[in-house]
Amino acid sequence: MIYGISLILLSIIAVPSLILSKKPNAQELLDKVAPYQGWIGLVFSIFGIWGIISSLLSLEVLSSAPIWWITLFAGSIVEATLGFLLGFPVISKILSKNAPGYQQKSIKIREKLVPLQGKLGILGVISGIWIITASFLFTV
Repeated sequence: MIYGISLILLSIIAVPSLILSKKPNAQELLDKVAPYQGWIGLVFSIFGIWGIISSLLSLEVLSSAPIWWITLFAGSIVEATLGFLLGFPVISKILSKNAPGYQQKSIKIREKLVPLQGKLGILGVISGIWIITASFLFTV
């Protein structure tokens, strides 16, 4: 249940960037939120990767509770991906120090990934609600 709540909170952090992108002064507001959003995203990305690994290590649960296992695995994938998208500015800053031409490439990649952030945020809220519901229905 805590996993579902944390996924919902992560998704709520991602969805305002979609809402703020429609406003004319959005860049100013996004610049203020970006450092915190990046570090939070990086931490949640690590938790999502750990969730994927622990799901794969507990494949025996798939035979006894397949819906619960699929729910946790899919939630971990959403969390890792959304965390990566939110943590992308921090990752690009860290990597741009080591590679001089990386900054231009990261800007192009970021432009392609920004539309996915809002959609994944909405998917994360839905997944979080399902994880909370499934924790009551399919506990192991």
